[in-house]
Amino acid sequence: MSLTRLLQPSWLASGTLAELPLEPFRRQGIRALVLDVDRTLLPRRQAQLPASVELWLQQAKAELHLHLFSNNPSRERIGSVARQLGVSFTTAAGKPRRSALRRVLADLQLPHDQVALVGDRLFTDVLAGNRMGLFTVLVKPVDGAGQPCQRDRLQATEVRLARWLGAELH
Repeated sequence: MSLTRLLQPSWLASGTLAELPLEPFRRQGIRALVLDVDRTLLPRRQAQLPASVELWLQQAKAELHLHLFSNNPSRERIGSVARQLGVSFTTAAGKPRRSALRRVLADLQLPHDQVALVGDRLFTDVLAGNRMGLFTVLVKPVDGAGQPCQRDRLQATEVRLARWLGAELH
């Protein structure tokens, strides 16, 4: 698979995780979500979920299996978020490497096309998910109030680079 294809999310969301409708996941046959934590669920170094994100996660959990999947090495912090939600989690995942994601997929016991990876980064989240044949969703990074970050240079730089490489990110 070409780098251009690996950087192309299945769904390029216009807002944050909390603004995603669940219906497209249903239509796609998705039964589980593997969710990035930092900047997807909450700002870095914060352990309290914004209310809008927590509400969305509770609604999603009623229909889908959720697993938190973070490159962050802090089992205490990521585990705290996972316990708030009552879901499983992986820390120090090493995205875009596939080994930790393979273990999660083996535990889920679902075909890869029934699993979505949702995150805010092209070169870690989307790349890792696409390498495994998952449905990938790129969302806007979230601030402490659950709103899209106003000045997010990291995602903007990744998007520009991916477009320069030929990815169609509209």
